Amino acid sequence: MKLLKEKIESEGIVLSENVLKVDSFINHQMDPVLMKEIGLEFAERFKGESITKILTIESSGIAPAIMTGLALNVPVIFARKRKSLTLTTDLYTATVYSFTKQESNEITVSNKYITKGDNVMIIDDFLANGQAALGLASLVEQAGAKVSGIGILIEKSFQPGADDLIAKGYRLESLARIEALKDGKVQFAKDRQLEKAFAGGN
Repeated sequence: MKLLKEKIESEGIVLSENVLKVDSFINHQMDPVLMKEIGLEFAERFKGESITKILTIESSGIAPAIMTGLALNVPVIFARKRKSLTLTTDLYTATVYSFTKQESNEITVSNKYITKGDNVMIIDDFLANGQAALGLASLVEQAGAKVSGIGILIEKSFQPGADDLIAKGYRLESLARIEALKDGKVQFAKDRQLEKAFAGGN
């Protein structure tokens, strides 16, 4: 997605070979125009999947998920990382390990909001080791619902998450794929469809 890549190049800050800071437009301050375009892009990519619900995780996935839900006209659910006084029973739960924060979180969703027969699209901001996406997929599968696809804003292709999700049979759509974070610069990978076409031509 050209607009997202331009934002990453102009405003993203490479902190290390593993960490890209995007808090000026995604996960602290948000760019509403970018979020709207992201929602439209995901809606276009998943338009044939008969999506009934969108699931994300608090908090950075909420804005792109809401915009995608608006474009597809379906409800958006976010898995909670924190305990809630009003959400204590009849829950689907999964444990998610964050390599960035070096901690585990139990994520929860009420069983009222995902049910058997739902076609659920998962959305998150980053994909690195894939733990958040796998945790969200577990919540969907506990409900007997279908994971119709996983939409990611920024995929770190040099980490194993994408390969693990694809190996498990999930459809993965990443709007920006990063091949490397080197010398303070972002190196983008090819779009996955182009990569497949290129591999097939050799």
